[in-house]
Amino acid sequence: MIKLLALDLDGTLLNSRGEISEKNLEAIQQAEEKGVLVTIATGRRFRDARPVGLQLNLNAPLICHNGALLKYADTLETVAVSLLPNETLHEILRVGREFGANALLSADPYGKGTLLYETVSAENIPLQKYIEWSKRLHGDEAEEAVHHVGNLEDVLDKNETVHVSFSGSCAPMAHLEMILQNELSDAANVLTTVYPRLDFTLIDILPSDASKGIGVEKLTLFNKLSSENVMVIGDNFNDLEMLEYAGTAVVMGNADPILLEREEFHTTLSNDESGVALAIKKFILQ
Repeated sequence: MIKLLALDLDGTLLNSRGEISEKNLEAIQQAEEKGVLVTIATGRRFRDARPVGLQLNLNAPLICHNGALLKYADTLETVAVSLLPNETLHEILRVGREFGANALLSADPYGKGTLLYETVSAENIPLQKYIEWSKRLHGDEAEEAVHHVGNLEDVLDKNETVHVSFSGSCAPMAHLEMILQNELSDAANVLTTVYPRLDFTLIDILPSDASKGIGVEKLTLFNKLSSENVMVIGDNFNDLEMLEYAGTAVVMGNADPILLEREEFHTTLSNDESGVALAIKKFILQ
């Protein structure tokens, strides 16, 4: 019996306009009314995921930063957090500088979260757009939410960092990912989210004990459940571990073909066709 539902956010619960359809909203509410714990498991940092958690009035902590932080949207109670050691952070920043990539540091895990950045290159349009979007999203808290610093190394000792990210076009980011994997080895977990149609890749570098799969497992054990009680829905490679963990795994119709070919995964409609609602109705409400 499904008692915990974990939903990826971008490309899954949200449509291509970044909205939650009425069908998805109603299905989630009906699942909660049936006693199911519902959460979002996202690569987004907590502050960027929190508005969705509040909109949905979720009854479980958010799994954010790709599983490195479990935190309630309403009370700001931190359930579990993993941090990157400063030694590893210095290594990540060194690799990024040598490659010419712009690093984003996600800090303040016990508050709402602060994004720290140093430089944004002129050609990194996706990162420029993200920073602008984040500032618009957080309004009066924009300076606290997204903070420019002169040198990231100088602020490491003053902040607790949950994860570091790099972003850019697919080809150079694939190269950077290989370098990071080789240089960091087991010191951190390097995850990528790839959008070939947009020629965009996001690289998330997390503590070695953090992933969406581990985050979902922590929430499962916290509620004294087993993997057979878990259903997850996702669309990208950073969802793979939690899809493999869950007793019921559902892949979106807009997912990467490699995921859609996995015979052990169920499939649903795309994120623009309220695929989440269809899957909830099939596996939980019926």
